[in-house]
Amino acid sequence: MTSGVLPTVDKYLCSFQRWLPGHLASITDPEHVKTIRLFATWRVLPRLRARAERSHITPSVRRFAAEQIKYATAFLQWLGQRNNSLASCGQIDIDAWWAESSEHGRTCLRAFLSWAMQTRNCPRSLSIPAMKVSRRAALSEDERLDALGRLLTDTEIPIRLRVAGVIVLLYAQPVSRIVRLSVDDVVHDGGTVLLRLGEPASPVPAPVAALLLEHIANRDNMNTATNPASRWLFPGRRAGQPARPDHLSALLNEAGIPAAAARGAAIRQQLLELPAPVVADALGYHNKTTSRLIRETGGTWSRYAAGDHTRSPASRPPREAGDS
Repeated sequence: MTSGVLPTVDKYLCSFQRWLPGHLASITDPEHVKTIRLFATWRVLPRLRARAERSHITPSVRRFAAEQIKYATAFLQWLGQRNNSLASCGQIDIDAWWAESSEHGRTCLRAFLSWAMQTRNCPRSLSIPAMKVSRRAALSEDERLDALGRLLTDTEIPIRLRVAGVIVLLYAQPVSRIVRLSVDDVVHDGGTVLLRLGEPASPVPAPVAALLLEHIANRDNMNTATNPASRWLFPGRRAGQPARPDHLSALLNEAGIPAAAARGAAIRQQLLELPAPVVADALGYHNKTTSRLIRETGGTWSRYAAGDHTRSPASRPPREAGDS
């Protein structure tokens, strides 16, 4: 792993694949084992592999995949206690499970029920209740600025947390993306420091730049035998791996920086100051995401067109001096 011989192997995908056989072995009903194995093979694992190829699997994604398997198993056992099976499951069973379960349990079971209906393992006429979407409130702008000021001045907070928190509060980056940054993403352009999150790279204000460069010069976990030449901005303890996003997020929360709420405040402030497509390109967001957020914040940039505005449309020649 240190030498990069296995760059495409995702450790959390491997962890899930090691966990699955043990879970299957704990199921006593052979039909349940068969069903769960099919669900894992044709629904859960393909999606994990696609995620690993596209970017990387975070600890929360790995946990959710395991929870999907666990709740699917629990649902089959629950049906058995009702002298029922997946094949004969009816709408009354779905409604009863929904009424008895937590919101998390309902969310985890949704993929299994969808897969079972698509593959005709249960009646296709079943209806899955709509998901309730709840979002954590973002920090206010005053709270965001107060948090930024504290991170820039409070030397009691470990410097890696100060840097990670500032990146969340200034650039609206999720912790899962922050841990994938390398020192090569910090660009020196003359006397200016830039942080490459998208295109173009984002300028770093002077106080933040000083903090960032100090962190790079004194990164944690660099004196171990496994990470002597690590390029990660936030090296982890394992060879060649960055810090775990769930661990870093928990530390930020302990330091008074709720990552999700801080990121929400930062992206909304960016969108009130700049066109949504510009923010999307610079911070690595999707245009659809920034367009939705700008509508929610009541901004006026939603009709801004991305691209080079100095060029004339292909069907219209450039205007020359004197043209009216």
